[in-house]
Amino acid sequence: MCSNKSTYRSDEEKDKLIKRLNIIEGQVRGINQMIKEDRYCNDILIQIAAVTNALKSLGNNILDRHLRTCVTREIKEDNLEIIDEVMNLVKKLQ
Repeated sequence: MCSNKSTYRSDEEKDKLIKRLNIIEGQVRGINQMIKEDRYCNDILIQIAAVTNALKSLGNNILDRHLRTCVTREIKEDNLEIIDEVMNLVKKLQ
């Protein structure tokens, strides 16, 4: 489901998010290389766990900002439909 909404992010915030994504992308490429090199399963699984945790951390960071800015603004503007949106989001994140 696509949304026509958008969120303003400062250049500094975008840079931080992109830097984290680039690190994660590098980790995924590393896993790809490990598989090509027939590395030990345990080592690959540890790297997969690291990528998973990095993505969760990034997601939590974005969720925190979303709740503190976008959701708060919508509630202040008496748009209580945002609560349903957040609840649906929480269900998808579980």
